[in-house]
Amino acid sequence: MPRSFRLRPVLVVIALLCWALPALAEGGARPPIPSVGGIPIDFILFGMTLIGVALFHHYTLQVAATGLTVISLYNIFFSSFKHGIGIAGFFSHLGHEWVIIVNLFCLLTGFALLANHFEESELPKLLPKFLPDDWKGAFALLVMCFFMSAFLDNIAAAMIGGAIAQTVFNRRVHVGYIAAIVAASNAGGAGSVVGDTTTTMMWISGISPIAVLPAFLAAGVALVVFGIPAALQQHRHSPIVKDPPENLHVDWSRMGVVGVILAAAISVNVFVNLKLGEDAESLPFIGVAVWAAILVTAPWRKPTWSLLPEAAKGSAFLLALVLSATMMPVEKLPAAAWPTALGLGFLSSIFDNIPLTALAIKQGGYDWGMLAYTVGFGGSMIWFGSSAGVAISNLYPEAKSVGRWVTSGWHVPIGYVAGFFVMLGLLGWHPTDKRHVEPSAHETHGTAAPASARDAQDAEGARDVLDAQVALAPAVVDAGR
Repeated sequence: MPRSFRLRPVLVVIALLCWALPALAEGGARPPIPSVGGIPIDFILFGMTLIGVALFHHYTLQVAATGLTVISLYNIFFSSFKHGIGIAGFFSHLGHEWVIIVNLFCLLTGFALLANHFEESELPKLLPKFLPDDWKGAFALLVMCFFMSAFLDNIAAAMIGGAIAQTVFNRRVHVGYIAAIVAASNAGGAGSVVGDTTTTMMWISGISPIAVLPAFLAAGVALVVFGIPAALQQHRHSPIVKDPPENLHVDWSRMGVVGVILAAAISVNVFVNLKLGEDAESLPFIGVAVWAAILVTAPWRKPTWSLLPEAAKGSAFLLALVLSATMMPVEKLPAAAWPTALGLGFLSSIFDNIPLTALAIKQGGYDWGMLAYTVGFGGSMIWFGSSAGVAISNLYPEAKSVGRWVTSGWHVPIGYVAGFFVMLGLLGWHPTDKRHVEPSAHETHGTAAPASARDAQDAEGARDVLDAQVALAPAVVDAGR
């Protein structure tokens, strides 16, 4: 491999880190935080981990695990955690994060078995009978992933889409198209409170499902912008199979297992969020429901248990990055505004979107539909930027290269930006509280509380940081090419 090509992923990650770290540092941190050049050492260690993942993509788990270990030991002996110091602070931190970690692990491994059930059912081989046999067939599959994700989890939609692609393209799938499957799955879940972890978090916190629906506008535009080039890429690389095999026998029992697993995930997700409210975050209900369905249906159709070690390995990689990200000393984000929302999307491609979303909800004052789009879709720009990307990389190991993902999936960041600005231009920026009410509609005694001079100065500084980020965004995309 040429040296220049090996350096491309490193340049992409460095560009994103240089673009993102000033905003995080500006956002504030718990004192005292040791820093170098104004950047907390935690961020430097996390940045080195991400660069290591980009450079040594054949050893991603080892790099992520090493990074997590170093960051944990640094915080134990030289810094602090959000909920304490030393060993006690570390275990307290794990106590606050274990539900998300276990839930993600159960979903990633469980949906790997679900995707295999779907592929083994032989139903994907029947799809060429209904799909166009040119590039429009590849685009139609992306549209299917988009709509599946609106009512399924985006991980499940990506895994099912990936399983279909393996069959209908004779297992020759372009990396740019793999990126598009992930992007379509993340985009489809952005406007649905059951389609993505971030939107589910908003729902749990009390934000109305109606408030995130406008994200579908931006997501739909992005789907067209990145989907057509990706479909053309795939058609040139390996056209879709024209006709299904003769004497095809679909195993409808396996499809029944798939249906039971998906029904369990959806019904439990809706139930706990409607009935339990914030208590829905007390246990990993959805992940446990998926695995309960897998075990109950195992006598009906035995899962391919041999897939679990590789799925667990990929899951452990993502969870190491997620847990590292939760240890970063970020207590607040820059002032809520549309440039902030745009920046959070780019940041989601290298920094876990779950803690970012939690901070945004705590801060308030966002246009929730716009935020749902940016944090839900933004992670698609790099393979480890979203759980769907990590999950599908277990099916396609060649996708575990930042350089190939960025250069082949160049259309994904273009689609992200296009969708964002179409939404901003047509709908504007409408910040609301959790009740979906604009701040001006419930001012105290008819007048808004005046902001202090310090608050105004901080907000102005945050806007300057985000202005600089927007100006550097094209350079980030260029670095990936």
